[in-house]
Amino acid sequence: MAIIKPFEAVRPQPEYAVEVSSLPYDVMNTAEARQMAEKNEKSFLHVSRAEIDFPEGTDEHSQPVYDRARDNFYKMMADGILFQDASKSLYIYSQNMLGRTQTGLVACSSIEDYFNDVIKKHELTRPEKEEDRIRHMETLQAHVGPIFLTYPKNISVDEIVEEVMERDEPVYNIFTKDGIRHTVWLLMDKDKIEKLVSVFEKEIPFTYIADGHHRTASAAKVGLKMKEQNLHHDGTEDYNFFLSVLFPADQLQIMDYNRVVKDLNGLSDVEFLEKVNAMFKIQSSTLDAVKPASLHQFGMYLNGTWYKLEAKKEIIKTDPIGILDVTILDENILNPLLGIKDVRTDKRIDFVGGIRGLQELQRRVDSGEMKVAFALYPVSLQQLMDIADSGKIMPPKSTWFEPKLRDGLFSHLF
Repeated sequence: MAIIKPFEAVRPQPEYAVEVSSLPYDVMNTAEARQMAEKNEKSFLHVSRAEIDFPEGTDEHSQPVYDRARDNFYKMMADGILFQDASKSLYIYSQNMLGRTQTGLVACSSIEDYFNDVIKKHELTRPEKEEDRIRHMETLQAHVGPIFLTYPKNISVDEIVEEVMERDEPVYNIFTKDGIRHTVWLLMDKDKIEKLVSVFEKEIPFTYIADGHHRTASAAKVGLKMKEQNLHHDGTEDYNFFLSVLFPADQLQIMDYNRVVKDLNGLSDVEFLEKVNAMFKIQSSTLDAVKPASLHQFGMYLNGTWYKLEAKKEIIKTDPIGILDVTILDENILNPLLGIKDVRTDKRIDFVGGIRGLQELQRRVDSGEMKVAFALYPVSLQQLMDIADSGKIMPPKSTWFEPKLRDGLFSHLF
């Protein structure tokens, strides 16, 4: 059963919440982070992407960058921009985007649950990305980016969350530049905290990583390392837990996660289209009409033209992984035609979250940076949970969740 734990969050003073809060470190590159934090010394990007405080070209994985992140974080505390709550609490975090609301519980989750598969995974991780966050966490002695978890809907949890939201005033109610409202309530009532902890422990057998596999793996490995170094370890130490936000599954929506590729692997446009036509029905289309409307439909942009693709029956498998559109694309186009054997490591492919729209795919091809783009139909949350329950792994970059959790609103010291 799932373990959650209240904690004393480090968080911004209400008057600074908008300035402090930032998008997660891994949804932008350094140049974008510089632009987002421009003229905002309070931006949490100075903690999560501290290379922006160094000259361009600085190695973002150098120790001075991690040291600067630590210094920036604790200076924000010393300056009163951030403060730490005096008592262990849970927090309710609601996000509204385009009229859709999702409301989660901010808590600490157990690294033992991660190692014991109570926290279910659906993606592999990359060692270099784990190492980056491990060094960041070890240097700061803090988790500064929450892990996005989900769990099957539970009425008891819903009732407590709704009661607090109706009764109490929020501690934050901010509207960020990306058009999302973030509202936070502080839950200090010991009886309600104990009830929520008990419900997770007795009624919720598993939680699922929706977003943040690398941060979760890194936090678990840091905790394990500190456990091994502590001769007096008793399991209650803060390093045994990591920062998470847990959302009921019925409130979440997965967006498409699309692909762009630099070249056609030596094929001409005509040769490539002929080979694609052997496995997909192809029809010329337009930007306005090409967005996939169901499983096994794809959009493709090549040489100024959008195409609708529909997978032919003979290439569609029925197993939980084979039926996914990301698998169909990998096994029939990316690997055999474009020579991309591992999408996690191949530098010729990049990934574009659906929040950016198909216009971003077209822009990157028209600019000459990329040669071809593919738009996919999003994976369902039920597919994600079924695959995680089966112990199988989804292809890399299969899911894109929106809205993103904001960094800086909550941090956990260990």
